[in-house]
Amino acid sequence: MNDSLNPALPQRPPDARLACLGLSLVSGIGPRRLERLRQYFDNIGDAWLASDFQLEQAGLNLRLRRRLVTLRRELDLEREVERISASGAEFLTLLDDGYPAALRNIADPPLTLYIRGQLLPEDRHALGIVGTRKATDYGRDVAERLAQDLARQGITVTSGLAYGIDAAAHRGALKAGGRTLAVLGSGVDVIYPANHRHLAQEISQHGTLISEYPPGTLPEGRNFPRRNRLISGLSLGIVVVQAPLSSGAIITANIAGEQGKDVFAVPGNILEPASAGCHRLIQDGAKLVTDVADILDELNVTWTRVETAAVASQAVPANASEASLLGSLGAEPTHVDDLARRCQLPVATVSSTLTILELRGLARKVGPMQYSRILPV
Repeated sequence: MNDSLNPALPQRPPDARLACLGLSLVSGIGPRRLERLRQYFDNIGDAWLASDFQLEQAGLNLRLRRRLVTLRRELDLEREVERISASGAEFLTLLDDGYPAALRNIADPPLTLYIRGQLLPEDRHALGIVGTRKATDYGRDVAERLAQDLARQGITVTSGLAYGIDAAAHRGALKAGGRTLAVLGSGVDVIYPANHRHLAQEISQHGTLISEYPPGTLPEGRNFPRRNRLISGLSLGIVVVQAPLSSGAIITANIAGEQGKDVFAVPGNILEPASAGCHRLIQDGAKLVTDVADILDELNVTWTRVETAAVASQAVPANASEASLLGSLGAEPTHVDDLARRCQLPVATVSSTLTILELRGLARKVGPMQYSRILPV
């Protein structure tokens, strides 16, 4: 058969992860079309090398087939992985076990996520805090306080790294020694705004920078409304601290409602336009928030760090190694190597003992090789 859309290709298909990475770069191929391809091909890697006829049979229209053929002619998947790694990022595909479970359930999950940092199992207990870039002192103070209080309860704070409320939320979580996720409208190696590079570095060490856009992607305006669905998708609910009637934060709250997530709003000065969006959300049924307890009560969060800390305060170290490590751990994260030097213990002993302390509710992992003590509050 004459297949003008099928140039010469390597004979061995890529593995599923690489194929999914490549397909995610074809504009117009999302989770539904990926599932069609998986149903048609025994191995999704075969879809990357398929003929035009096969792709047509699998349900791709001519426009998508041409895009795929053009891309695979130009793209070396192995080199793309090397490029991603060189940027300091990793990638997760929708086919990976480590892909955030919460995102799988939204209407349009990205086929590929790019991350700088580490996603941890406890990040499934996340709450988004969003608001205007032009926040008042009141708005920034409230966002930071709520983020600190949530982080102290072991809840991960999700936001978008923007000026104003977003930045205050990230900083609040970090100050409390907690975790925070920043969802970007650019590549994870292209920090926007540029003034937040230091903040982004902190987040990558105590949480994760996340984007559906490949490294090197510039922060175009059209990217930000789409990233809002990921902020809410990763979160149990969304807290809008301060937002005018027309703003990205209100879009995020509306998306959260569509996703079946809880929406919270902080009241403000009725004469201040920056709070008008929050007041409208409250009128429309959002939960009014004056304290972190308002959020926890609504979410029925019964696994709080307060309860864990009450148990931890009564626990007794089982041996000298546990006692030494507990004496060296504090609220601020400490690296395993530093703990080994302080306690004069082998790194292997420190790592295994920390695992036991985690299981006993005495310590928790807050980043790569970083631990803090769960303190009574």
